[in-house]
Amino acid sequence: MEIKKRNESGYSIISLVGEVDLHFSPKAREEILKALKNNENVLVELSEVSYIDSSGIASLVEGYQMSKKSGQTFGLLSVSNAAMQVLKLARLDSVFPIYDNVEDVKD
Repeated sequence: MEIKKRNESGYSIISLVGEVDLHFSPKAREEILKALKNNENVLVELSEVSYIDSSGIASLVEGYQMSKKSGQTFGLLSVSNAAMQVLKLARLDSVFPIYDNVEDVKD
């Protein structure tokens, strides 16, 4: 897994690449929470995620919950088919704000 971070249109975009599993999800969690603690609005890009397990989903849920408490924007961006299948299975596709691109985000 690889993590890339960029700023675009006022959002910190954290791109996860590859397999987000038990081995790498702590790094994803750390990046997501660090951005939120810095009062950044966060979008997690999942377009290049080939696999995500429950630990990866838990990292996303924790980020979402933290953003709700602090009034920040948090969403998923360009979700891959593999990641979307897991989100749908867990019925989280209706919980997370999911966007095709940054321009679709409305605070």
